[in-house]
Amino acid sequence: MVSSEGLGRLLIVVLGAAVFAAIGVALFVVAPSNMTDLVGIVLALAVVLVGLRIAGNIANSLFPGYDVAEVAVEGPITRDGGGGRFPSSPGSTPADDIVDQIDRADEDETVDALLLKLNTPGGEVVPSDDIRLAAERFDGPTVAYTTDVCASGGYWIASGCDELWARDGSIVGSIGVIGSRVNASDLAEKVGLSYERFAAGEYKDAGTPLKDLEENEREYLQGLIDDYYETFVERVSDGRDLDSEFVRDTEARIYLGEEAYEMDLVDHLGTRREIETELADRLDRDEISVEEFEPDRPLMARVGTGAQQVAYAFGAGISGLAEDREFRLRT
Repeated sequence: MVSSEGLGRLLIVVLGAAVFAAIGVALFVVAPSNMTDLVGIVLALAVVLVGLRIAGNIANSLFPGYDVAEVAVEGPITRDGGGGRFPSSPGSTPADDIVDQIDRADEDETVDALLLKLNTPGGEVVPSDDIRLAAERFDGPTVAYTTDVCASGGYWIASGCDELWARDGSIVGSIGVIGSRVNASDLAEKVGLSYERFAAGEYKDAGTPLKDLEENEREYLQGLIDDYYETFVERVSDGRDLDSEFVRDTEARIYLGEEAYEMDLVDHLGTRREIETELADRLDRDEISVEEFEPDRPLMARVGTGAQQVAYAFGAGISGLAEDREFRLRT
């Protein structure tokens, strides 16, 4: 049985097609006497297709056929979605776009719940936290789920949702922080390079690869990592209602979904279809209709981002890169 909303959308599309078909015929078949019929028909069809697209957009705005929004966080998380420093590095999840999608879903009066798809090894600290805060702001049920990987920054985001679903074989966890640097001082000496310091501030060049770390610099950098780790533990323990000591005892391990469920790191195990069924029951309706929210970006930008995405097997974690120090921080 067709709903009234479905009939309304169909009527708008049909009327729009008829109107634009009439315009196309009038402009390109009837009026111009010096154009061939073939060219006129082709142009008329083009106008009809454009009209159908416009009418469809109008129908969707007046009679939206969805009640649940889905936003996907896939790949490493960065502020702007730029790839890594090497040409083979994949594109990243632009956190600002994800926040915008969640906010648009929250402002959409037809959206009653949010599905947050997490398939990410993690990413930068503050962008991950921005996505978590956006999920917390959403006015309605927020359900996070992962198919392959929900590690580190992905788990940070999940701590801002009402619950987290996973599959038996999903990779979950990696609640920890790591800092790394390349020590190239010996190599530089062999090839005749030396490091000469010009800096204001004792720790400005801490982590520079062309010199050995001083003990106080090592303590300083370790302190930064410890601070990030304590924040991570706090977010997870508060958002997931877990004891902070239990979170620390995971020691940044990753777990398969089944074990993560037994440890209460995951609320439910199930497929996407089972999630939709459970969410429909929660919203007290027979079924839900999910709309995938996408960033407002040009078509070529979307194609470029999609072409760069690759599958990630393990959680590399939340990473922040201090370019001026060549010190890499991630969880």
